[in-house]
Amino acid sequence: MCGFLLRRTRDPHLAEDLAQETFVKATRALLGWRGENAAAWLLTIARNVLVDHVRRHRRELALPDPDELGVPALHAESLAVRDALDRLSEQHRRLLTMVYFEGFSLVEVAAMTGKKHATIKTAVWRARAAFADIYGVPYD
Repeated sequence: MCGFLLRRTRDPHLAEDLAQETFVKATRALLGWRGENAAAWLLTIARNVLVDHVRRHRRELALPDPDELGVPALHAESLAVRDALDRLSEQHRRLLTMVYFEGFSLVEVAAMTGKKHATIKTAVWRARAAFADIYGVPYD
């Protein structure tokens, strides 16, 4: 969770503050937790805390470098990309959104979904291949 916040804010002090706020909110919400994946639950709270912070301060956060995420770059032209994403299966669209737009690492996605890192890595590769096929570019 701290890694996610640090990658998104690129400010260690702000990331620590947001992590602290995340734990406070998680502690308050603990009675409402239904026993699902704890990592996914905390990462969702962290993402919501980050969104709230950005909205309060009206800041735009830069997207992380694909190298920082541990996945290859996805070249995008917004309207064509949105159209291609809309034509993907829900699973492929969600994976690509989590990795490329929300900034979650493959390890974090694995924790959130309860699957192994290697499984997520393969699923993202397949999602990228499906995207490339719809988008009309060769993918290796």
